[in-house]
Amino acid sequence: MKPTLFWSYCAAVVTLTIAGCGLAAQGQAPAAGDHADHAAPPAQTLGPAADVQRGYAGLKTNILKAAQNMPADAYSFRPTPDVRTFARVVNHVSEAQIRACGAINQTPAEARGKVPAETADKAAIVAALQASFAECDKAFASLTDANALQMLTSGPVTRARIGYAWGTVSHDNEQYATLALYMRLKGLVPPSSEK
Repeated sequence: MKPTLFWSYCAAVVTLTIAGCGLAAQGQAPAAGDHADHAAPPAQTLGPAADVQRGYAGLKTNILKAAQNMPADAYSFRPTPDVRTFARVVNHVSEAQIRACGAINQTPAEARGKVPAETADKAAIVAALQASFAECDKAFASLTDANALQMLTSGPVTRARIGYAWGTVSHDNEQYATLALYMRLKGLVPPSSEK
């Protein structure tokens, strides 16, 4: 696949993923022609904390399944020579989550989890990913509507607690789109498309 075609495909996948997440989050009513027995879900009102927590939970499930479902020998796969390997994308998720969720938790930098090299075996890379989600589970569980605007500092950056949380969800969504694309290119069905 030529690099230009690959990046066009990536842009389309990211756009469709973001649009799909937006529709899912809004709880769309059934389309015309749907049967009456498929009633719309009950109306919900989500505060800022619950909204970001719901987004995180869905992405966590998909990213972990993608990492687990990709065969070990495909962790070195890269669609073109100038893009990251599957392992590097998974490690990038782990690194970003350790940094952002560590900031929310006010975990000192030296006490935060470490990420193995992208050449490490699948088990080590998945273990680091799971550890990064454990850090984020704690961070997202601590988020409430009352503390969402609390300002936190991590290194040179000071931002609201919910800013770190939404930044994590946004970044995870982008990286999941990449993982899903790599899975498709290897003939695998991404977790969000499983039936």
